[in-house]
Amino acid sequence: MEIAYVVLSVTLVIAGLTLVAMAARAYIETENRAMLLLSIGFSFVVAAAVATTFSAFLTDFTRSRLLLTVNYAVTTVGYVFIVSSVRTQ
Repeated sequence: MEIAYVVLSVTLVIAGLTLVAMAARAYIETENRAMLLLSIGFSFVVAAAVATTFSAFLTDFTRSRLLLTVNYAVTTVGYVFIVSSVRTQ
């Protein structure tokens, strides 16, 4: 099960970083504030995934409630930026 968790985490990070790069490139090319907000939002989502994965293995999955709470908090901040990017348009 741990291998599946790592594979899914890595896949999420790759997909998320791809979205961050695409949004950042779009911001650089267009200076559209929505693309900046989108890039920041996806950065938070990716950061939450990376931090949760590392923390889970460092704590041997013993503090799952704390890990999930922090994950949800950081991910929520990311999604607020993503929603803000849509509302900016």
